[in-house]
Amino acid sequence: MHLEAIHVYKQFQTRQGSLMALKDINMHIETGEFVGAVGTSGSGKSTLLRLIAGLETPTTGKIKMDGAEVIGPGADRGVVFQNYTLYPWMTAMDNVGFGLKLQGIKPKERRVRVKEYLEVVGLSQFTNAYPKELSGGMKQRVAIARALACHPKVLLMDEPFGALDIQTKASMQEFILELWQRLGITIFMITHDVEEAVFLSQRVYVMTSRPGQIQRKLSINLPLNRDHSIKRHSTFQDYKDIIVDLLSGRDVATSNSD
Repeated sequence: MHLEAIHVYKQFQTRQGSLMALKDINMHIETGEFVGAVGTSGSGKSTLLRLIAGLETPTTGKIKMDGAEVIGPGADRGVVFQNYTLYPWMTAMDNVGFGLKLQGIKPKERRVRVKEYLEVVGLSQFTNAYPKELSGGMKQRVAIARALACHPKVLLMDEPFGALDIQTKASMQEFILELWQRLGITIFMITHDVEEAVFLSQRVYVMTSRPGQIQRKLSINLPLNRDHSIKRHSTFQDYKDIIVDLLSGRDVATSNSD
């Protein structure tokens, strides 16, 4: 799979006039990569994810998946949002199976696939639980299972752990990293959390404030098998400092860019 954004601009019309949210975005994600985009509020990172998901269309430029232009939502792109977006009247099983039902997957196959992905995210014992009976981390696992059950080519994550407490967030970061390695899936995640971006990603796109532009692409050369102890290493801190400086508008050396 090869996902790319080619000279993408996104402009919105407001009461105050035209607003340029994204300007000349060029990026790519290869099969099996975990790629992050980090930026402050107003950098257009959520708009970029929505363009890739097909929920918005570029003003100019193109988003392509495997050479085909993205013109709307599709099963090849699964999306996980910050606020879970689970249906409160549905059990975990029904929430995970909802997308499959919309795709016309027959009930027997649907049950098998739902069971498989609830097991993948470690929630086999909560099949019949409702969202109100689940913790924040468990709700997000259900949302991830729902996205994965549709067998997307790429998993798009919109600040997926932003609503969680510090301990749960750390646990979910390790969980998604292990899941990525175990399943070999492709992930694109946006976040404002610099430490999270460095910890999870193989590559990080650093975005400017409005209009959102990519000011640097960094390869994160850290071991693939990471746990939170790696955050104490000097190399980790170096990457974090580079990104913080970029987001703060301070000039930094370009030796870590590619």
